[in-house]
Amino acid sequence: MNNNSEAIAKTVKLLRNCKSVLFITGAGLSADSGLPTYRGIGGLYNDKLTEDGISVEKALAGETLCRQPAVTWKYLSQIERNCRNAKFNRGHEVIAEMEKHLDRVWVLTQNIDGFHRAAGSHNIIDIHGDIHKLACRRCGWQGVVKDYSGIEIPPKCSNCTGIVRPEVVFFGEMLPEDKLNVLDSELARGFDIYFSIGTSSVFPYIKQPMVAANHLGRPTVEINLEDTEVSDLVDIKLRMRAADALDAIWKEY
Repeated sequence: MNNNSEAIAKTVKLLRNCKSVLFITGAGLSADSGLPTYRGIGGLYNDKLTEDGISVEKALAGETLCRQPAVTWKYLSQIERNCRNAKFNRGHEVIAEMEKHLDRVWVLTQNIDGFHRAAGSHNIIDIHGDIHKLACRRCGWQGVVKDYSGIEIPPKCSNCTGIVRPEVVFFGEMLPEDKLNVLDSELARGFDIYFSIGTSSVFPYIKQPMVAANHLGRPTVEINLEDTEVSDLVDIKLRMRAADALDAIWKEY
């Protein structure tokens, strides 16, 4: 039995005794759908400047969106176009299926692709937003689009002609207070087991739940091909692709 097989067996044994689960997911989960991990939203730019002579982080900053919305939307639409044909994968499906079978399952995701919801999960804290949800900050209009193929860039609100923005957290912007409140409330209740999947856990609000679980003596599992900020503190480390690992766990459950 290899290390991953042993880790899967241990995870399944723990999971059978659990009624509540927190899944913390990042780009590594959606990578199994063909989406690039960060810099590619990223592989589009690598370490190069954009054609406008600024970094992709600067192009996708809240300040740039306010001052030069056409620039932000230009690169946002490039990213969306490169990801347009992807869909949720088996990993997302397994998490959604667990929500149906266990008493309480929540997902804290950094991903803005909406795949968790599309796969059938309901208890989602998409802390960075969803690229398909649009809003006008001037008049409050809100809408949902399948993709950006039929909208002008930058899009204008049909109600007030203000510039519409996606409901995502751009660089330099604050996290949404309502979602942080839900996260705090659910973390205060605690979970029987905590999973970190496909994320480097560099953001404090992504790392902290795993640290807290470790201090509380709650089981922790990481699924990631690489070492991360939480690798040294988790109980079980699965060096596998996220979708493969979740599918293997669910098949043995």
